[in-house]
Amino acid sequence: MPLDIKPSLSGSFGEIRSTHFHSGTDFRTNQREGYPVYAVSDGFVSRLKVQIGGFGNAVYLTHPNGYTTVYAHLQRFNSTISRVITARQYRTHSFAVDIPLLAIEIPVKKGDIIAWSGNSGGSAGPHLHFEVRDSRTEDIVNPVLLGIDIPDNIKPTISGLYMYRLNGLPFNESTVRQSFELIGNNGNYKLNKAPIINFSGDIGFGISAYDLQPAGNRNGIYSIELQLDKATIYESELNQFSFYTSGAVSSHMDYPYNKRSGRTVIKSFVEPGNPLKIYKSLVNRGVINISDDQIHELRYIVKDVKGNTSTVNFRIRYNAKSVITPSYPEGLKKFSYNQANEYATSDFIIKVPAGVLYSDLNFRYSKGPPKGYSAVHRVHTPLIPIEGSYDLWIKVDPSLPVELQSKALIVNERGRSLGGNYANGYIKTSSGSFGEFNVSVDNTAPVIRPINIKDGMSVSGIPVLRFRISDNLSGISNFSATIDGQWVLTEYDPRNGSAWHTLDKSMASGKHHLQFSVTDVKGNSKTYNAIFYK
Repeated sequence: MPLDIKPSLSGSFGEIRSTHFHSGTDFRTNQREGYPVYAVSDGFVSRLKVQIGGFGNAVYLTHPNGYTTVYAHLQRFNSTISRVITARQYRTHSFAVDIPLLAIEIPVKKGDIIAWSGNSGGSAGPHLHFEVRDSRTEDIVNPVLLGIDIPDNIKPTISGLYMYRLNGLPFNESTVRQSFELIGNNGNYKLNKAPIINFSGDIGFGISAYDLQPAGNRNGIYSIELQLDKATIYESELNQFSFYTSGAVSSHMDYPYNKRSGRTVIKSFVEPGNPLKIYKSLVNRGVINISDDQIHELRYIVKDVKGNTSTVNFRIRYNAKSVITPSYPEGLKKFSYNQANEYATSDFIIKVPAGVLYSDLNFRYSKGPPKGYSAVHRVHTPLIPIEGSYDLWIKVDPSLPVELQSKALIVNERGRSLGGNYANGYIKTSSGSFGEFNVSVDNTAPVIRPINIKDGMSVSGIPVLRFRISDNLSGISNFSATIDGQWVLTEYDPRNGSAWHTLDKSMASGKHHLQFSVTDVKGNSKTYNAIFYK
């Protein structure tokens, strides 16, 4: 049963954008915020969330037909929702809150204003992030299939064709990739020069394509089908997917090429550890293995959600002389995608659980010169994506003072903290990527810079007290403000380090004591004190 969502989600929104595995749909506001956001259907507020980063301010509405809609990066909430959130923040002494609600607490009707669009959390610009989820499984459902009518008669654009020489080996950053120029328009494309593509061994294909909407947005492709001699060997379709495996877009695409060039190529073969459920009609995971001397016809069929279709036809032929030998770096140990893997030296340990890798890999490791309080440990390559995280131990140098053991952590090649805790001579942490790592120390307190407040000043005419806060390494863990010894709400935007407190209009006139404290992940704290007058 589709949602009845004919009214606009947010007044005056003119553009809609959804990309490959972006978890929802973004309604752009032409770089403005503060548009009203309406409930798309009857239901109730089932969850409220204020988050540092991520969704920022978010509302979840559950509807009687089994769907939940999510509205994120909001500027502010309606008065009913605001009261619930503020009460929880003061009760828990926390800006960040996550509040589940019962159906009877905040019912909503279709068309009710629940919030206003904004730029909160990890937003890259003012917009409304909108999702539809299956209430039971939390799977993300393509909202365009549930009643959002977006006029579109533009066929997808196919901008590139790629062939991968797999040769029975796992796909990785060393897989030989060949590109072929395409010509055409209005949905019909063909190879520009090569009438027949010669190959030998196992091969796979991929394409660069996008869906241009009338508003001018370049969207991801809804459906990709690859046929071999008129039989489908690969098909992907973005109807819905699990929120918990959305990171596997890194396996859906040619991740190493994307990291190197910024170009997105969607692979038409599936790695064995890819958990996405968007694939169907797969033959040999989309990998082609032909050894006859016949010419074979291939055809890509690319569709947007409105059914606008583009195709590219091309031919391939096995040629034993068409050999390109890849240069695969040697590994120290084979890591299997479907089982737990471990590697250890005298000062380094890595444990990779089953299901973290998308394909088998020949694990590579080397040790560099000392840096900080350990050697630099080079762990495979960041060009290989992973699902989730793995555990990492690095032995600390004996020169690390005992009093700094609790301040030690692991940093990557960019000097960014991965956190970690000291135990038995090692720092242990988890990482969501491969790369270079070493042990460092954070014993520096955060910085608090008052913007419009100083000791002894009058705040008459100043509705909001503003600060800039920052930390040099481990990151801000918590912050708290009191006025005259009573906790008050301080809000925070980590993108620019802004922190602010909105003064209570009913605050008594006279002298007041402000105390604002910030603590980083390693327990280093800074406190700012000021007397002000109202």
